Amino acid sequence: MKPRPFSLERFFDRYEFSTRYLLCSSDAETMSLRELLALEPGADATLGDLALGYTPSRGGVDLRRAIAALYEGIDADDILVHAGAEEPIFNFMNVALQAGDHVICQFPAYQSHYSVAEALGAEVSRWVADLDGDGAPDPDDLARIIRPSTRAIVITTPNNPTGYVFDRPRLDAIVELAQKHGLWLFSDEAYRGSERDPADRHPSVCELYERGVSLGTTSKAYGLAGLRIGWIATRDRSLYEGMAAFKDYVTICNSGPSEFLATLALRHGETLLTRIRDLTTRNLALLDEFFARRSSLFDWRRPRAGTTAFPRYLGGSAERFCDDLVRRAGVLLLPSTAFDAGDDRVRVGYGRANLPEALNALDDAISS
Repeated sequence: MKPRPFSLERFFDRYEFSTRYLLCSSDAETMSLRELLALEPGADATLGDLALGYTPSRGGVDLRRAIAALYEGIDADDILVHAGAEEPIFNFMNVALQAGDHVICQFPAYQSHYSVAEALGAEVSRWVADLDGDGAPDPDDLARIIRPSTRAIVITTPNNPTGYVFDRPRLDAIVELAQKHGLWLFSDEAYRGSERDPADRHPSVCELYERGVSLGTTSKAYGLAGLRIGWIATRDRSLYEGMAAFKDYVTICNSGPSEFLATLALRHGETLLTRIRDLTTRNLALLDEFFARRSSLFDWRRPRAGTTAFPRYLGGSAERFCDDLVRRAGVLLLPSTAFDAGDDRVRVGYGRANLPEALNALDDAISS
C-alpha cells in the first residue's frame, strides 16, 4: 500500500518549526510537564519511579478506565489505545476495508480519512459540506451516496478545518442510515470537549450505535499533543479484536510515560478542557473583530467548536497568499489546497496563546 503524499503534513514540514507565527495550528496551547504534574500531589514522584518497560498492547488498564469514563455505556474493554490519532485511522481502514469497497467521507477532512482507503483500493465518495453556510453536510445527500458496496461512513465532529459540530437531529439521521445499511460509522472526535456551547455537546457515536467507532486523543481539545496518545472506543468486538491484532504490526504498544501522563490528564480532564475553551473564546472575539475589519479580503464564518476556522480568501489564490505571507511576515496560514478543497480558503488556528501577537503581524502584513 502506497498512500499519496500527505499534503498538509508536507506543507507543515516546510514551515512548522522555522516560522515565527503559526496562525494555522490545529492543536491547542500546551502546558509544561511541571504544570501537568502539579495537578495531582505526588505525581512527580510516581513518574520518577516509573519503570521504562513495555506497556500492554491494548493500553494500560488505568488509562483505558480513564478513557472509558468519558463515555456512557463504554467500559475499559471497549477502549484500544494507540500512538496518537493517525494510527487508529490507519488501523481502522486496514481492518475494515478491502479493495473494491466503497467509503463515504465527510469533506473537507483530515487527508488520511480518505487517502488510506484509496490506497487500499477502496472507492471514496466525498460528502461535501456547505462551506458557504455553517459547514453542515446534508443527510439527504448522504442517503443518495450510499451503495450496495458501501462499508463505512467517516465523519469528523467537531470538524477540522471548519469547526462545524453536527447537531443532534443530523447526528441521529447519520446513525439511522448506518444502522439501516449495516455500515461502520467512524467518527473522528479529536475535538470533543471543545464545544463552547453546552447545547453542542452530544453523545459520541460509540454510545449511539453498536457499530460506531469513536476516535479520541489528548492532542487537540486537551492541549497535550506531545503525549502522542489516541484511542478508539467501540462496542463492535470483531472490529476491536481485528484492530488490536493489526496494531501488533504497527506500534505494538505505547510509551509508558505518555500513558501515565495521559491517565493523569484525563483524571483532570474538565480542568484542561475548560482551560482551552476559555482561551479559544477569548481568541475568537479577536478574530471576529479582525475579520469584520477585513471583510473585503475574507468571508468569515464563526466556528462553533474546535480550534480551527476555514474562511474564504477573496484576493485570488489562497496558496500564493499563504506562501507570500510566510516569506514576508513570518505568519503561517494553511491554504485550502492542503485539504484538496480548492484554492480559495485558509485554515486559521485559534487555540494558541500568542494569537493576539500573530494576528497583529497578519494585520500589519496586509496593511503593507
